[in-house]
Amino acid sequence: MAGERATESTESTRASESAAADARVSNDAASNHTRAPASQAWRSQRAWIVLMLTAILGLAADLGSKYVAFDWIAGTPVRLDREAVLEIGNANYMIPPHDPVTVVPHVLEFKLLANHGAVFGIGQGKRWFFILFTLLALVISVGMFAGWTTARDHLAHVAIGLVLAGGVGNLYDRYFYAFVRDFIHPLPGVTLPFGIAWPSGSREAWGYVSNVADLFLIIGIAVLMYRTLWPHKDSRMDAPAPAPKA
Repeated sequence: MAGERATESTESTRASESAAADARVSNDAASNHTRAPASQAWRSQRAWIVLMLTAILGLAADLGSKYVAFDWIAGTPVRLDREAVLEIGNANYMIPPHDPVTVVPHVLEFKLLANHGAVFGIGQGKRWFFILFTLLALVISVGMFAGWTTARDHLAHVAIGLVLAGGVGNLYDRYFYAFVRDFIHPLPGVTLPFGIAWPSGSREAWGYVSNVADLFLIIGIAVLMYRTLWPHKDSRMDAPAPAPKA
């Protein structure tokens, strides 16, 4: 009789432990299920605030810097005529000859340039292509925010905000001026070492003039590439857990 009672007690204990384990698995699954929607960025007010604040401040910095540059660097305000640019196809004649403004010798200078292409002067004259391409890129960026980032991945939200600011800033220029206003020239007068030259034949280390929008685009894309390789911890936590063994 004592042996039977001991056996019944052991079986009862095992049953209780099994039921408790099943309850824990069920609770964990329910927790994961309910946590996943809450971790999505588009459901988070704070994530939207970070995104929109970055985009708005970035856009203001880009458009404000362009306004100041074209009002000050040439020594006289540059008056831009969109219709004339569309008719002639080149706005650089509107920019008076001027000496660059040196910020740090051989590191940074400011000079005005009308860019009818994209970053680094690519695709000169393809204005409508870049307008449509930019609109598509902006839609994809918002989609990445909503479907790819998590609520607490504010680094990714800032990066996407910078991409939006840079894209909208240059889109504004292309639509309202028919070109992009550039003025930032890094590494002026610095040449490539050992006689190395670019495919174009130029030995200038950095022969491109850009703007704040381009800077934001480069930073934003670089951070998003980093996030692709090293995701936020919430992304790993929200990954589907393996099914419990029977």
